[in-house]
Amino acid sequence: MKILYYDCFSGISGDMNLGAMIDLGVDPAFLSAELEKLALKGYELKISRDQRRGIWGTRAEVILEAGEAAAETGHVPHTAFRDIAALIEKSPLSPRVKKRSLDIFQIIAEAEAKIHGCLVGDVHFHEVGALDSIIDIVAAAICLESLDIDRVLSSPVQVGGGYVRCAHGLLPVPAPATAEILKGIPVRLGLVPFETTTPTGAAILAVTVARFVGSMDFIPRRVGYGIGQRDTEVPNVLRLFLGEMQEDLDGEDLEVTGAWLMECNIDDMNPEMYEGVMETLFEKGALDVFLTPLIMKKSRPAAKISVICDDRCRRELEEVLWRQTTTFGVRVNRIVKRMLKRDVSQTQTPYGPISMKNGYLRGERIRRKPEYEDCKRLAKEHGVGVRTIYEALAAAEEPPPGPGA
Repeated sequence: MKILYYDCFSGISGDMNLGAMIDLGVDPAFLSAELEKLALKGYELKISRDQRRGIWGTRAEVILEAGEAAAETGHVPHTAFRDIAALIEKSPLSPRVKKRSLDIFQIIAEAEAKIHGCLVGDVHFHEVGALDSIIDIVAAAICLESLDIDRVLSSPVQVGGGYVRCAHGLLPVPAPATAEILKGIPVRLGLVPFETTTPTGAAILAVTVARFVGSMDFIPRRVGYGIGQRDTEVPNVLRLFLGEMQEDLDGEDLEVTGAWLMECNIDDMNPEMYEGVMETLFEKGALDVFLTPLIMKKSRPAAKISVICDDRCRRELEEVLWRQTTTFGVRVNRIVKRMLKRDVSQTQTPYGPISMKNGYLRGERIRRKPEYEDCKRLAKEHGVGVRTIYEALAAAEEPPPGPGA
């Protein structure tokens, strides 16, 4: 299993992350070619060697060109989240790169919306919406796909101290958006009297990291250093380790991703309400929702609601639990999802095509399951039972008889 480990002893920013990724082995020419798919002009991606306190690494800078959108102020105009999302969506970047990029921007937009009291789609970015940060975020997604990482880990995150000047004035470190994004993530304060973790850096971690750990438990193979803008007593660098981890099932072909598990025990709610709660949770992006019967104190029958989700919708789903159930508390845990590699194929039956979900382990297909909704739809269209559709599917999947059969 290929591991990427963020050592954020001096924080993380978008440009430090990009420099460290290139230092780790991402081809700058490949990265530039992929970024051109955004069809953005008015910038140059400058890659150079630099050092901080004797530690040499790669510095990545987005240089805005004179005479373009940033001619007067050095920044692109404020950009609405919906504009950034449309820009990324319409690009020919790979689906995984687009999803990661949008997830990172989504979590920043949610933080800004909460702080400024507006809708997520109406958020107008300032520093975060600038051209250089768009490049930093999309480049982060490109680099992760290029390195073909199985699992991302990170140390606790150093955020610095003091105050930071931004579009809204002088704010304490961590800035409000950064603090909002880092909720649920272990942080360290006060190493230096300035900001070491930016909203962009925090969002990259929040979206990509499966687990935050205080020590490394894998075999390092390569180390990369991303050089920051400051030169202080503590080296302003981001260190990345690329390594391998020995899992219980050696050599397995699994997808490993980070997720959140939210749970609450309820013994005082009308059971008729659960269906509506579950429907709302799924509508708002839950990956899975399930109920577990319990016996609580005083022999009260109860149910445990469990919700699995990613970073993008965690806060919105938690809000559903607070507002649509009777719970007084929600347990939130970072978890790791281990999933079979999968794809979807179609099987033709006399009633029509049915989508089949296939699961693979070490390249061997070990699971094959029809999509129930397809079977249900065909049964309704033809006026037969779902069982009839399943029987037709089984017949269609039977191998043809061999010679002499």
